[in-house]
Amino acid sequence: MNEAVETAPGAEPRLIVDPGLSARVAAIVEPVVEGLGYRLVRVRVSASEGYTVQVMAERPDGTMTIEDCEICSRALSPVLDSADPVDRAYRLEMSSPGIDRPLVRQSDFVRYANNFVKIEMAVAVEGRKRFRGQLLGAEGNVARIRRDDSPAGETADILLPIKEMAEAKLVLTDALIAEALRRSKQAERQQLALNDNQPAEDKSPASSHPKNPFHRASGKARHRTQHEGE
Repeated sequence: MNEAVETAPGAEPRLIVDPGLSARVAAIVEPVVEGLGYRLVRVRVSASEGYTVQVMAERPDGTMTIEDCEICSRALSPVLDSADPVDRAYRLEMSSPGIDRPLVRQSDFVRYANNFVKIEMAVAVEGRKRFRGQLLGAEGNVARIRRDDSPAGETADILLPIKEMAEAKLVLTDALIAEALRRSKQAERQQLALNDNQPAEDKSPASSHPKNPFHRASGKARHRTQHEGE
């Protein structure tokens, strides 16, 4: 497998960004991930299970395989060890966004239209910060939501500025799971076709990669790759 994927020049910016220490880590991580042809989705630093730095990334088409996670993990390891943004030992967890993924870019709100979302605003809209309902798409940098809790006689549709959201996340439904499986199978077929076009000595089956590899690197971090659904 090649250690880079094609993407359009000038990556689309994230409109929902990480706060505090997560933002400082993201500033280090994002150029590395984009240089490999992937897109950063989110960085989250937490004190769970000791201390964890979780990095979510994806291909431009929204997919992310175990092999992709391993490629990013190997590239990020020396960069984070050198920059040393976290002042204690931590575990680096590289993962796909998952099925009930965060939405961070304008194109996410377009791609996942008609699914259900949970949104928490950083700035209140109509006196509230939490919204849940069907995502109808985006108009510029504003998302249209059809609320599932609107009182009778009140308009259910509401426009929410994406840049003023603290978090937006898909709600796990049967339809969303079915769509994720369809995308995964399509990505597998594309990868098989790519492997079939490679010289025999360059082919490496996906089964040669462990499901949850841990990579112990120099410096502070232990590294884990995680794929959607784990």
